[in-house]
Amino acid sequence: MTTGIIGTGSFLPQTIVTNDYLSTIMDTSDEWIFSRTGIKERRLVKEETTAQMSTQAAKNAIENAGILPEEIDLIIVGTITGDYITPSTACEVQAAIGAVNAMAFDINAACTGFIAALHTAHMYIQSGMAKTALVIGAETLSKIMDWNDRSTCVLFGDGAGAAIVQRSEQGIVAFSQGSDGAKGMVLAGQSRKNNNPLVNCGHTPDYIHMDGQEVYKFALTQVPKCILETLDKANLQVDDIKYFVLHQANSRILKAVAKRLGTTDDKFPITLDTCGNISAASIPITLDKINREGLLNPGDHIVLAGFGGGLTWGATVVTIC
Repeated sequence: MTTGIIGTGSFLPQTIVTNDYLSTIMDTSDEWIFSRTGIKERRLVKEETTAQMSTQAAKNAIENAGILPEEIDLIIVGTITGDYITPSTACEVQAAIGAVNAMAFDINAACTGFIAALHTAHMYIQSGMAKTALVIGAETLSKIMDWNDRSTCVLFGDGAGAAIVQRSEQGIVAFSQGSDGAKGMVLAGQSRKNNNPLVNCGHTPDYIHMDGQEVYKFALTQVPKCILETLDKANLQVDDIKYFVLHQANSRILKAVAKRLGTTDDKFPITLDTCGNISAASIPITLDKINREGLLNPGDHIVLAGFGGGLTWGATVVTIC
């Protein structure tokens, strides 16, 4: 027995922000953004919060799975943009959906957040501590962007994705994960004001900063390696995989990973073009898209792979229930 994905859901804010709109508030253009990233537009919040988006994605996943909220005994949210320090986003979701029997907590693994949450839920289920888990990736990245810095802010969007996982005969076959904290500052942000009376360091801006070239080199080295390691553990080959559902960071990265794996671009579903990079939410949003388009069948093998801040990475081979 393993842990199977039995339902998916997602939610995007209503407001669409195009590259052309961004060109009216900063020195950029649609051609400049799209040629470098593959992004045409993204969704940004106006009224929505991280918890509200997570809740709607959760409700959609619960409906898709055909279960009741009371059946959920574990909720894990991967996020770096929770609405509060405490309560966690997971606890807010628990209250909103009525999952009264669930333990709930958040995980901070940046763009690998959904993968880390999924692996954690898998361990809970395999140990017998949980039977049914709700795993969410959700971000309101617009609130931690410097909207004067076109090298970063044009990349990101807001949204949430979710999956219901349960003990099953088919599901997770193998996984790998890792971190390299020594390189963590190539993609970093600090959003806490130090109110300690012994320290007077002022307020550090709540902005993400990124060394794009270093992140690109990291992704091209670590992501194919991690995927191949996981496939080896699963006794599968690249050709056995129907889809590679990767973190939607940049179209150039996705194409380069496909090339290094010796496979075709059409095995890499894309939501980046209309959603942007939504960190922990991008994998479950993309997974929900292909699920609802009817592209997944029982017995299909897929790979989920995340990479990003920390630096962190992880990959999972899943057989569709």
